[in-house]
Amino acid sequence: MNAEFIEALRQIEREKDIPFDTLWQALEAAMSTAYKKTLGVDHDVSLRLENVPNKTPIYFRRRTVVESVVSPHAEISLTEARASHNAKVELGMIVEDRLSDKDMERMSRIAAQTAKQVVVQRIREAERDKIFNEFDQRQGELMTGTVFRREGRNVIINLGKIEAILPEKEQVESENYRHNERFRFLVLDVRKGAKGPQVIVSRSHPSLIRRLFEMEVPEIADGTVSIKSVAREAGQRSKIAVTSKEERVDPVGSCVGHRGQRVQAVVDELRGEKMDIVRWGQDTRLFITEALSPAKVASVKADEEQKSAFVVVPDNQLSLAIGKAGQNVRLAARLTGWRIDIRSESQIAKDRLAPAAVVALPTEVPTDDEGADLPPITLADFDDEE
Repeated sequence: MNAEFIEALRQIEREKDIPFDTLWQALEAAMSTAYKKTLGVDHDVSLRLENVPNKTPIYFRRRTVVESVVSPHAEISLTEARASHNAKVELGMIVEDRLSDKDMERMSRIAAQTAKQVVVQRIREAERDKIFNEFDQRQGELMTGTVFRREGRNVIINLGKIEAILPEKEQVESENYRHNERFRFLVLDVRKGAKGPQVIVSRSHPSLIRRLFEMEVPEIADGTVSIKSVAREAGQRSKIAVTSKEERVDPVGSCVGHRGQRVQAVVDELRGEKMDIVRWGQDTRLFITEALSPAKVASVKADEEQKSAFVVVPDNQLSLAIGKAGQNVRLAARLTGWRIDIRSESQIAKDRLAPAAVVALPTEVPTDDEGADLPPITLADFDDEE
């Protein structure tokens, strides 16, 4: 093991950005393996290499002090250790002795190849660990990637250092993931796999909208404006509730931006997904009113215990409040966390004015066998049958 090999490790350190200590530990493990193979040792052997600048490293064999020696390459008796090392050595301690030139010469025949294999393997493991740690810390963040290929129903995304997986359930149905098309993705999960880290990304998660607004709206990035809740039907429509810490800062206006530039940037990234930005408030009735926008609300009656709200809207606003296939009210319910029941003003008026229906009775009231008058009959008597 010469100085050129050490310089090669230094170059790997610079190019791969792997700490030299990690490479050095890999080298020690490689030489320990070479030692075992050369001398035919069955037990584990631990070698320590001492790096001497511009010189060949010095090899030391680590041995455990024991009472009865089983493997002389890994263990040393207490008597021998005290005689050759230190009189204060105790059982269980580790002592080191320098390898003889003879052992070094025998090792040199296979050491280079073994060292290369082990070091290469350790470099790969170090790179995988480095990538895993890097992406594990970025869970919940945005990353830009390009569509690389499809594997079944999954889409493989190139994130630069690694290929990520976009599962079918995290895809947006209306989006076409064409080869080399660029998207921003939410890093959803990072897992350790047999072939290296596995990164799962998403295009449909509600947090994707949070991160996009953080990128486009400085007031959100610096904490002046915050997103309280998000409700999303990916590819179709989303609602976000925002609030401001400062009265002079309009949270909705900040998110919309001058001439709608900020919200339009988010909509463009989401490939035309509609976006409603509403003002969050502690007053439940006002918040529900905002959440149902763009529909106009006449009144809101809230039941705090049941977390349900009864909403009345003008007749011409009913379809807008409910939305296509109930989408608007559904998103509003998710945004607020409340169950919302909507009625129009005419429906409420009709219910109030409807009189109790009564069945006409004959002039002579029939009696039962005992001569007692029968009670009058109303529609209420038939409720159970209906």
